Amino acid sequence: MNFFDEIFPKLDINIQSNEGKLPIQIQGPLKPSNITVDGSLSSQFLTGLLMAFSNSVTDPVSISVSNLKSKPYIDLTLKVMEAFKLNVPVNNNYETFSFLPVEKDVVIANTPISAVNTSSSAIDINYTVEGDWSGAAFLLVAGAVAGKITVKGLDVFSTQADKAILQALMATGCVLSVREDEIEVGPAALKAFHFNATDCPDLFPPLVALASFCEGTTVIEGVSRLAHKESNRGLTLQEEFGKLGVEITLQEDLMIIKPNALKSAVVHSHHDHRIAMACAVAALRIEGGVVIHEANAINKSYPDFYQHLEKLGAGVVY
Repeated sequence: MNFFDEIFPKLDINIQSNEGKLPIQIQGPLKPSNITVDGSLSSQFLTGLLMAFSNSVTDPVSISVSNLKSKPYIDLTLKVMEAFKLNVPVNNNYETFSFLPVEKDVVIANTPISAVNTSSSAIDINYTVEGDWSGAAFLLVAGAVAGKITVKGLDVFSTQADKAILQALMATGCVLSVREDEIEVGPAALKAFHFNATDCPDLFPPLVALASFCEGTTVIEGVSRLAHKESNRGLTLQEEFGKLGVEITLQEDLMIIKPNALKSAVVHSHHDHRIAMACAVAALRIEGGVVIHEANAINKSYPDFYQHLEKLGAGVVY
């Protein structure tokens, strides 16, 4: 969390941390100021600042961003802010986000969350949270490698970056039918693919599981985005899928995947939910199954994942 050690003092927030790690103590309130942030590590930091600024601006102010990655998630942030009547900044080609002050009685953010339902200034909003393309990507890949599956509840018009899993699936030649209310995926003779995951790095684990059953060498761009996830996912995928018989080479910003005959093995999640899910998907097609240590890492994002996966086949021990 070193990002906040650098940025918070510029916003009049006191912060004490253990060199960017827990425990972290902060004392506000935040006072918006013209700042420049590095967007290469994660778009989540910018998302938090955009929401915080929307509640606090009293004068025109801008957040400048260098080297922003995962732009689709910033689109999603601005979309959600608009839905909840927040003060939405002007997006200047993802380089600056400019805020203008607004009257407080028209900004729901100026009402404390605990008082939203009782304050006279609150606005009643009905909002349906989108289905999670990041979690669903594993189910869709499972359908392509192990058996037909129908997934409902996803917005095919979503700005979520991980919706790009459909492009990768299409490139493999799997059976794929996309409708507004459901997506059907089925297995076929899968072929290798080339995919740029720079804006959707969370797709690396399901893409590696997919590539493990494709004929030929798959290349995925964007490895530099993986170092600071729940684990260093480039190295973790290389290590754990290597145990299953998949050869993964990391070359600059590329991940090169050469599948071999997959074999039963004992793997470790590295306490990373997406690594555990990727290994579980691969297990669907591995004779003898796969044992996943620290398999409960999935509880971070998808506690029912194994139960749902069991409907497609056996082979997962957790």
